[in-house]
Amino acid sequence: MELILIRKHFKETYTIGTLHLEQMVLCSTLEDKVRDLQDINHDGDFTDEGEGKVYGETAIPCGRYRVIISYSPKFKKPLPLLLDVPGFKYIRIHSLRTAKGTEGCIGVGENKTKGQLTNGPYYETLITQKIQDAINRGEEVWITIKE
Repeated sequence: MELILIRKHFKETYTIGTLHLEQMVLCSTLEDKVRDLQDINHDGDFTDEGEGKVYGETAIPCGRYRVIISYSPKFKKPLPLLLDVPGFKYIRIHSLRTAKGTEGCIGVGENKTKGQLTNGPYYETLITQKIQDAINRGEEVWITIKE
C-alpha cells in the first residue's frame, strides 16, 4: 500500500498538504514548518548549529518511509508510525487541530479553517484501519512525502 503526502501551502509556523491513497485523496494534512535540513556533520540528527532543525517545530524531510501500526503510549492507542525518519523519532499519523505541539508528526483532517484541521478523529480512524487492513493482507505500507 502506498500513501502519498503532497505538501502544498508553506506557512511560517505550519504546512498544509493532502494525503492520497494511490490515486484517491483521503484528507488534508497539517505539519510543522518545512525547514532546509542539512546534516553537516553526518550524525543524523539535524540539530547541530546550521543544520536547521528546531525541536518540535520542524516537518520531517521529504522521502519514502515504511509505516507500521504500533501502540502509542502518548495517545494510549494503536496509531500509524513512520520508521527510519532521519533525525526524528516517534513520527505518527494522528488527529490534530493545530500545528502547536505536532513535534514532527502528520496531522490528518479537513482543512476548512486557515492553519487548522477539523474531523481529525474520523480520518485518524479511517487511515489507521486502512493501514491495518493492508498489513493484515501481508502488504508493506509506505508513505512518500513530496513538495
